[in-house]
Amino acid sequence: MTLDVGPEDELPDWAAAKEFYQKYDPKDVIGRGVSSVVRRCVHRATGDEFAVKIMEVTAERLSPEQLEEVREATRRETHILRQVAGHPHIITLIDSYESPSFMFLVFDLMRKGELFDYLTEKVALSEKETRSIMRSLLEAVRFLHANNIVHRDLKPENILLDDSMQIRLSDFGFSCHLEPGKKLRELCGTPGYLAPEILKCSMDETHPGYGKEVDLWACGVILFTLLAGSPPFWHRRQILMLRMIMEGRYQFNSPEWDDRSDTVKDLISRLLQVDPEERLTAEQALQHPFFERCKGSQLWNLSPQQRFRVAVWTVLAAGRVALSTRRVRPVTKSALLRDPYALRPVRRLIDNCAFRLYGHWVKKGEQQNRAALFQHRPTGPFPLIGTEEEGDSTTVAEDEAARVLG
Repeated sequence: MTLDVGPEDELPDWAAAKEFYQKYDPKDVIGRGVSSVVRRCVHRATGDEFAVKIMEVTAERLSPEQLEEVREATRRETHILRQVAGHPHIITLIDSYESPSFMFLVFDLMRKGELFDYLTEKVALSEKETRSIMRSLLEAVRFLHANNIVHRDLKPENILLDDSMQIRLSDFGFSCHLEPGKKLRELCGTPGYLAPEILKCSMDETHPGYGKEVDLWACGVILFTLLAGSPPFWHRRQILMLRMIMEGRYQFNSPEWDDRSDTVKDLISRLLQVDPEERLTAEQALQHPFFERCKGSQLWNLSPQQRFRVAVWTVLAAGRVALSTRRVRPVTKSALLRDPYALRPVRRLIDNCAFRLYGHWVKKGEQQNRAALFQHRPTGPFPLIGTEEEGDSTTVAEDEAARVLG
């Protein structure tokens, strides 16, 4: 999807990016990050299309400390991407270039864009579609953890879709190596996807730190969000949202969860465990019954009598389905006026129309949290916990942080 171009999207001049321009021809803007622009680009020799992430690293925009930090983080990201190259569900780094003013990372072009954009269009996904996406995501996470890599910023915006709707995990800017037995303390990630131990670690100097389990918590948040169309933890005051996260307080509310299986609810509850020791690993999650339906159907060895009984029950079931479709009550005007959101097809229509009209989900109160999907600014290596009304990243006072910790 092509985005509007602003002054901040100007292309580097030839002198600042000669090596990149000799090989690639940059085209339209297809995405933006906190400190980067993503463009479609064409390989001059072959005509193949790729995506290039362009980061400006100049003293005009960043302090010397920030410049060094961005360069070091990009080098670390490049190293990790080369280490995980070849996995079918992780983005492939094609090329990288560095000049005094800019850094370029060339990737596969994922034409279908972000899973986040796909979700905003669909409102919520079916269990079948969600199962396929989550299986691929967990396989990528399992591979990362097996190589002692923690992603630390899993969210729908960092999951890309190719032409066949297969996913690729991207944006390894917060990723790092973590050897067994070691812990991390840095506060980074995106507010709604942060694990409780990350928040507690940032507020308590005596906290032992966190490990790779934070990625599985984020997987639980993503799984919930894909099925409900809204995140599990949200409040218009960010400090209260963070408290909900630390307490693991979420609900399977009606009507979004009325027709979801107990199996997927069980998987979510096992991923959203406040205690990281009780949380499923990626390997354990892939063995959960929710994913058993992905496997090929097994042949049944039935006797002739059993086959006859199956046929009889199939005919009876088909008859009941046919009768039930004839008995469906028509939607009346009074039912629509009384509670239009209770009817799933109407609910999806309302949400789709609201998104297309306003460009974001409309808040309907404390429990209507679909707008939280758009409060996804990533946090840098600085405190994000705020007391403001709409979730800006300002530092919370020490006494209020203590109250949150209880």
